[in-house]
Amino acid sequence: MRTVLLVDDEPEIVRILRDYLQRAGFTVLTAGDGEAAVAVARRQKPDLVVLDLTLPSLDGLDVARALRRDGEVPIIMLTARTEEADRVAGLELGADDYVAKPFSPREVVARVRAVLRRADSARSHGDMVRVGDGIELDVPRMETSVDGRRVELTATEFQLLLHMARQPGRVFTRAQLLDAVHGVAVESYERAIDAHIKNIRRKIEQDPHAPRRLQTVFGVGYRLAGGPA
Repeated sequence: MRTVLLVDDEPEIVRILRDYLQRAGFTVLTAGDGEAAVAVARRQKPDLVVLDLTLPSLDGLDVARALRRDGEVPIIMLTARTEEADRVAGLELGADDYVAKPFSPREVVARVRAVLRRADSARSHGDMVRVGDGIELDVPRMETSVDGRRVELTATEFQLLLHMARQPGRVFTRAQLLDAVHGVAVESYERAIDAHIKNIRRKIEQDPHAPRRLQTVFGVGYRLAGGPA
């Protein structure tokens, strides 16, 4: 049974989402503030975290930073903030998806399933994918190395890179990349994908500001340069 850590300081939201997630077959842990969330995540090692951005003691972005320092647990943000910049900031910290308040509890359950399915899917196809002489993706272990150096990718980042690595040189539109990872909200098409690409570049490029591997094709989308090793 998969375990979800639900982090929100509104008891009614916690109660409703906990009930829906439990009925969907998940074990649910809860935390009402940021410091408790980090402590529970470190102690219990959940399979996924549903994280409100507005929290007492330590806000959601700080919690996301702490979770990313500790590992690559999938994160779905809950946000009532209307500014797109806040959502993009969360994605750039490594969140896998977000749901804007007010939301349907069924939508949250569907997003949880989709993000976990995405992580499982990334592991299920093939064994090792190599691009050029520098990038290796160990699919069953969801591990990535660049020039012999291990890099930590979130499930979404791994799935995006793997999708492009299976067809190096092909140009993918943002919509195609969004479809490949099943999930970020429709209204954030370009900014969400751009945020994930920015994260991947930071991890795989020598100079993320002048990328030679993960290239922008202006007016179209992105491509991963190089052929199979």
